Amino acid sequence: GQTSLKSPQDIQVYVVNTNFTLRWKYIGNDTDVTFSAEYRWFEDFGIDGTEWTELPGCQYVTRKECDFSSAITEYYDEYHLRIRTERREEVSPWSSIFEMTPYDIAQIGPPGIELQSINGDIKIKVSPPEANRVRKMWIDDLSFKYSLVIWENTPNAKFRNQHIFPTDIIDDLAPDTTYCLKVQATYPLESKEGLFSPVHCVKTTHKVNVPFCPTNVTILALNMNFHLHWNNQYQQHVSYNVQYLSGYLKKLYDDYSIKWLNVPGCENITDTQCNFSSIITTVSGSFYLRVQAMNEYNKSCLSNEVKVDPLVTNEIGPPDVKVDIGDDALLHIQIYPPGGSQSQLMRDHYDLSYRILYWNNSSNNEVEIQRKEIKQTIGTISDLTPSTLYCVKVQAFSVVYNKSSDFSKEECIKTPGDKILPLIILATFVIAVFVVLLVAVPLVFILYQVYNKIKYVFFPSCQPPLNIEGFGGQFFNSPYRSTTEEPIENCSIIETIITEDLNQIDFKDCKHSKQSSRDSGNYSNDDDTSGNKASEETLEKEII
Repeated sequence: GQTSLKSPQDIQVYVVNTNFTLRWKYIGNDTDVTFSAEYRWFEDFGIDGTEWTELPGCQYVTRKECDFSSAITEYYDEYHLRIRTERREEVSPWSSIFEMTPYDIAQIGPPGIELQSINGDIKIKVSPPEANRVRKMWIDDLSFKYSLVIWENTPNAKFRNQHIFPTDIIDDLAPDTTYCLKVQATYPLESKEGLFSPVHCVKTTHKVNVPFCPTNVTILALNMNFHLHWNNQYQQHVSYNVQYLSGYLKKLYDDYSIKWLNVPGCENITDTQCNFSSIITTVSGSFYLRVQAMNEYNKSCLSNEVKVDPLVTNEIGPPDVKVDIGDDALLHIQIYPPGGSQSQLMRDHYDLSYRILYWNNSSNNEVEIQRKEIKQTIGTISDLTPSTLYCVKVQAFSVVYNKSSDFSKEECIKTPGDKILPLIILATFVIAVFVVLLVAVPLVFILYQVYNKIKYVFFPSCQPPLNIEGFGGQFFNSPYRSTTEEPIENCSIIETIITEDLNQIDFKDCKHSKQSSRDSGNYSNDDDTSGNKASEETLEKEII
């Protein structure tokens, strides 16, 4: 059972599309040896595989590689391979086992390409790597992306890389120049890069300059309103048709040149602008636009194409803002998303956030701008200073699309005065009034009592009769007498008869008792008889 044959080493499997190649190394010196391989298939992981079976295409081969594409039919299952050296009846031990899952190690093959030189440009048509194959490793041909490398066929040429569609136009080329190119297919879903196609070369033609052809075709889009603008330097009459193509048609391998449609409202126009918002029926796809010009001789010319990816091409406009001071002493900011009738669409797809800038506009010092970011359309600002003018402006932005709008117009509002100070003033006033009343009422009462006493003493309400007011003025100057020693009032009636020139006057004595004069106290005629007589004599002398 012993043998001098050595086992093959360093086994490798190369898979391109559905083409499988087994390669190995042999370090023996024997020249008349052959190699045979076996495989087994694991339909489900974790379950024992089938018995070892001869690998078709890899039996008794003399080279150090073999093609076993016909043996592999399931590209997502696991396979084991082994190989040995043979010489007549003598065989070597089996090599180490090589394990593989075809799809995981497969490479994308080179795509097919066709080139055509048209009016200074190159038209290229790409076919998928497994075109016209019944068995395919890559099921979805539409998932392929294609990368182009092109360069002038001259020494020290610069390479230009760009992504292309299966059918595309390569422009911006020098006329009458030979260009070489190659194309690579990629599979983004699996992050796989394929092999480049063989190099193809083609010479460009001279480009015909049409004077009335539209130039500088650009798109201006704001808040989901899309406008196409272009330049026209032709002085004669020119009419325009704006055409569009759905982006998905360019991903197909069919010719889409006959599938361009006219934009409604932009047919046979003379303006150099067009509102094409009506064709943007979805924000998930892309569109291509071009302008067809027609001169007075019915000759036409097509502009370059421009791509519209609605959410990428569109720019966000500034929001509208309204500010108010609430009863809670907070500055309330109401934000109206940009877009008007399209505001809901923009808010949903852009996932808008808002950047609020606010500052104290009443300060004489340098203005310190505060910043706040929110997701809602209602914001509040606290810690406000009373009787202060605050200004606010708001910017809408989308983190997902890395877009931001201009800031809105400044909105300013003045905060109300401090409500605590008026309350303090009112409370102080009420307390002061209460204290004043508390002090003034007893004081007024005391002064009133003093006033009554003084009035009672010095200005009595009882006055002497008029017929005796002029007499004894000195006697009546001090009518007040002590209550302990009250004088007895003496009254005399004088009757005197003058016969010739005077009227008759009678004097009669009269006494008033206590009962006749209660206010003056007790009176007595006996206690002051001499005084009354003296007074009578004096009065008689004066009369005579």
